Amino acid sequence: MAVCDESRVTTRPLSIIERSSWKKLLLAVKDIISEFDAVALVIGLPLNSDGSESEMSAEARELARKFSLSLSVPVFLQDERVSTYAARGRVWQSRSATATEHVDSEAARVILEDFIDRLNSFQTRLQ
Repeated sequence: MAVCDESRVTTRPLSIIERSSWKKLLLAVKDIISEFDAVALVIGLPLNSDGSESEMSAEARELARKFSLSLSVPVFLQDERVSTYAARGRVWQSRSATATEHVDSEAARVILEDFIDRLNSFQTRLQ
């Protein structure tokens, strides 16, 4: 998971949440939403390199549907095709021995940054 500041300028990765059951995952996400006063939840949508849907895409859409029914904040999906590659690049640049253990958290940060960029672009076009 990752969070951003109120101005949507800076982002930071959070620790990884293990998905052992829907109930535990939901409670963990609710706790993070509460702790950070989050106003939305962004879920990475794993698409194939050509943009087509995969089995994992269907799983992400189902997860988003469940969260949208269970949370009081809106839930959005964000294309995550390049997030892992970008995260690995960031981790490699940091050259930290422990950083390699946090590629998933960094990927969440990239997904959030991509979503914010898309949102800002959309808002700019509306003005």
